[in-house]
Amino acid sequence: MSTTPPENPKPPQNPANTGQGTNPNAPKPAAGATPAPGAPRPAGAAPAAPAPGAPRPAGPTPVSGPAPGAPRPAGAAPVPGAPRPAGAAPAAPGAPRPAGAAPAAPGAPRPAGAAPSPGAPRPAPAAPGAPRPAGAAPGAAPRPAGAAPAPGAPKPAAPAPKPAVPVAVKKPVEAKPKPSGGRPKIGEILVGLGLIDEQQLFEMLDEARSSGKKLGAVAVARGLVNEEQLVKALAEQSNIKIGNLNEQKSQPEALLLVSETMASMYKVIPLTFKDKILSVAIVDPNNLTSVDDLRNLLGLNEVIPYLVTPTAFEEAQKKSYAGKEDSIADLIQELEADGTKGRRKNETSIDLESLMEQADSAPVRRLINMVFLMAIRDQASDIHFEPFEEDYKMRYKCDGVLFELPPPPKYLANAIASRIKVMANLDIAERRLPQDGRIELTIGGNRVDMRVSTLPTLFGESAVIRLLDKSVVALDINKLGIDATVLATFRELINKPNGVVLVTGPTGSGKTTTLYSALNELNVIEDKIITTEDPVEYEIEGLVQCPINHEVGMTFAAALRSILRQDPDKILVGEIRDLETAQIAVQAALTGHIVFSTLHTNDAPSTITRMRDMGLQSYLINACVEGVLAQRLVRKICINCREEFQPGPDQLLELNLTPEMVAGKKFFYGKGCDTCNNTGYKGRMGIHELLVMTDELRDLIAKEASTDELRDLCVKSGMKTLRWSGVNAIHQGLTTMEEIIRETVTEE
Repeated sequence: MSTTPPENPKPPQNPANTGQGTNPNAPKPAAGATPAPGAPRPAGAAPAAPAPGAPRPAGPTPVSGPAPGAPRPAGAAPVPGAPRPAGAAPAAPGAPRPAGAAPAAPGAPRPAGAAPSPGAPRPAPAAPGAPRPAGAAPGAAPRPAGAAPAPGAPKPAAPAPKPAVPVAVKKPVEAKPKPSGGRPKIGEILVGLGLIDEQQLFEMLDEARSSGKKLGAVAVARGLVNEEQLVKALAEQSNIKIGNLNEQKSQPEALLLVSETMASMYKVIPLTFKDKILSVAIVDPNNLTSVDDLRNLLGLNEVIPYLVTPTAFEEAQKKSYAGKEDSIADLIQELEADGTKGRRKNETSIDLESLMEQADSAPVRRLINMVFLMAIRDQASDIHFEPFEEDYKMRYKCDGVLFELPPPPKYLANAIASRIKVMANLDIAERRLPQDGRIELTIGGNRVDMRVSTLPTLFGESAVIRLLDKSVVALDINKLGIDATVLATFRELINKPNGVVLVTGPTGSGKTTTLYSALNELNVIEDKIITTEDPVEYEIEGLVQCPINHEVGMTFAAALRSILRQDPDKILVGEIRDLETAQIAVQAALTGHIVFSTLHTNDAPSTITRMRDMGLQSYLINACVEGVLAQRLVRKICINCREEFQPGPDQLLELNLTPEMVAGKKFFYGKGCDTCNNTGYKGRMGIHELLVMTDELRDLIAKEASTDELRDLCVKSGMKTLRWSGVNAIHQGLTTMEEIIRETVTEE
């Protein structure tokens, strides 16, 4: 049964139900008085009964509670059929209608927010340009916020359909060239400047790959660009300023700071010097590492490079240092004339501030830098700074022989030692204990490692610096001077799956270079190679290299013990110095590893005796040692002044040779020239003897045979001795008789 809303007006709202307070000053009705029709009912009063004879509204008898249409108290359940208050949330879609609730009559007012009844008229659309209330739907007539639409209001017109959004058609992605990464290529810059086209670039790239030349040099050789255009492109690539040597002249202050030797080795021309800022001209934009090293060497704040053409660079270099040839002798004369400051005898205290000031002074810097650069230029292996009671000596070793330099003033001894310590990051205040350090230089694009060792002596600190110029040393086993027959056998040894291969000789005989050349040949992706050295002299990609640090207990034995847990295939131990290291090396060889190491012995057979002296049992030597390569370094004859001569009988006798034995053989010596500093020698080469373990040799080792017995058996088995290797080098015109006599022993 359906019901309709009551037609009588709604009773007044109860302030108690709506939450509104009453006026306390309002007059209260008298007791028992009947409230007037339409008057508000006091809070808490019962609803008034209908008057006698008043018509009852149509529909069912209302239940007790608020009248239909009256506001419902907060929290009260809704009355069936009562309209929903404004702002109330509509019933959930699909929720059942309360029992007895009739649907809203057509045209009845709809609460705000309620969905329109089907067929109900919609309000007319708002006039064009009329303001729309906040929250109103587009096209709706303006009405107060929250007010219900008027009964019978026409249904608003449906909004006009939105124009269809055109679907964007995806364009095919154009293939763009991949960026080269980092700075642009020089070929791209030349094409961008319009100097060459792409076809010419491809042709130049092919020529550069086949000839090994740089792309810019190929472009200049073909006449496609000139030197100025190439410098412009290189400057844009490297973000370096372009210099003009016709306008930028070398100032005397800059030439005094950078000597001719330093400028030629670093390939720069000094231009200006002011406020510890030096500007230089360079040709190669990749020479910036040398520029940074020059800044550190001279203690400057900044070095500003300018890129110039090679032709202008050569002309300016000749003019800048014309008649200004520098020498250590001239610099030392200048130091001696500079005065007596710093001359102190029998120093008993250390003034660090004064010592640092002397070490950082310009004359000491210039002297040390000049000695370093001359030693590197002459390919020296060591530099010696030695204090004595009355003088101070400086010497450097070239090709195994020491040459003395002009001595500096004695009072500069502490300043020179302190300057070397500062460069090697050592403690300048500690002069009672030896110290070891390292200096790294980059000269002409080549990296030079300098190992520094200081030693307290009776008259001051002695400093020795070992030079390792990696551009001079070629780690190629084919360039070591090993005889072809010996080299073939040595290759078989280093390619064995397990065992111990030793290289022996005195200090500075090239043992490490030989081993690294062997490892460089064995360095393949399939094998893991681990080395432990003191210190690491060569850094080779693909090798895991561990430096020795005795201060923290990182010894050869400790390192080798840990290396075996790193799953290596080949192991290099820098040197076997004690029994513990030898035992671990033997254990590694017995467990399937090939171990390379060095020993200090006179020749190959004496290596067996040296290992027995360490305490290694003979059966272990027989089980693991596969071969021993002994070597020496001898000076080579300068090819610019080499001359042939015929030795006398006395000279031949020193080599145990007779005229009949050398019939038809040639002998040479070096006369001396400017290239070899009038020594007759230039460079060094190796002479070698190779001992290979045989069954007969193992039997002798098990019987504790002497070194002479071992040597005799090796020679009978075909071993080529050091003396034989040296004589063979003499006949080839590579070295002299004096060198072989000096480096090898007489064979009985």
